[in-house]
Amino acid sequence: GENGVNGKAVRVGTRRSQLARIQTDSVVMMLRELYPDLCFEIVAMSTTGDKILDTALSKIGEKSLFTKELENALERNEVDLVVHSLKDLPTSLPPGFTIGAVCKRENPLDAVVFHPKNCGKTLSLLPEKSVIGTSSLRRAAQLKKKFPHLEFRDIRGNLNTRLKKLDEKEDFSAIVLAAAGLKRMGWENRIGQLLGPEDCLYAVGQGALAVEVRAKDQEILNMVSALHDADTVLCCIAERAFMKRLEGGCSVPVAVNSLLKDGQLYLTGAVYSLDGSDSLKETMQTSVTYPHQNEDGPNDDVQHVGITAKNVPGQAQEAAENLGVELASLLLSKGAKHILSVARQLNDA
Repeated sequence: GENGVNGKAVRVGTRRSQLARIQTDSVVMMLRELYPDLCFEIVAMSTTGDKILDTALSKIGEKSLFTKELENALERNEVDLVVHSLKDLPTSLPPGFTIGAVCKRENPLDAVVFHPKNCGKTLSLLPEKSVIGTSSLRRAAQLKKKFPHLEFRDIRGNLNTRLKKLDEKEDFSAIVLAAAGLKRMGWENRIGQLLGPEDCLYAVGQGALAVEVRAKDQEILNMVSALHDADTVLCCIAERAFMKRLEGGCSVPVAVNSLLKDGQLYLTGAVYSLDGSDSLKETMQTSVTYPHQNEDGPNDDVQHVGITAKNVPGQAQEAAENLGVELASLLLSKGAKHILSVARQLNDA
């Protein structure tokens, strides 16, 4: 009974950080419940993003900062699947890979964690020139516009490091992090303020976990596809399609908010200049109510922005992808390209 697939253990790749391990453990736990006869083994490794800690993420300019080493191991057959935060995965995966599962999304909003001396405050109540730490251009651009009295400075490192920097030094009055990460680490009590869509739209894929596999590995693909959460899949396909059409990445402020309600998928998307003074934001919706057809034959492995979801109706996935593309095209027709290329140039400078 202690067998993996074909009598071998199923090897699961992960980054070494504590959060990455917690996320991977949660996925492996779900797989063990679904497949009690299989044996799963976790393989942890360091990535470029974990090693380069003295440079802003947006400056390193490497799209697959936290994923490349894991993908190399997948390619060399050293692991069978890899668990990522979906927001770390580029909208175009290298050939031969696919996202075989997108798990149910945790709260996708951003959260503010305050220095102990500012406990009980909100961003609007912080004194003039208070310094807020964030490594995200997207967060900084939106919050600079909304809270012009605050200053924003880069802060890097994993969650533990960033919280330590906040608590032990006087450099930052608060830092902004993804609520999902804090929740998974068991630090929900540190959240002083949740930033709703009116304050800060979130990153594409934020709060969702992705399982990346070899596209040709039918056995593993079938196994992990049981983890797909249909609503999360459709929201994330729309978000990723929006980002891909805009050619956005870490080095430009692109933000989204998506909602699936009564068979309608609503997507809000925005682009910002680095200081937030220039921005474009629109919302569109589409119906994603389609029956599930048994699509046997060559159609079964259609990828939508890198995601293979056999158990989600193909037409619904197509509708979600089109929604993202159309929303991006609308913003581009209103001048998004200019805003993004200026942001990219300023950031590179």
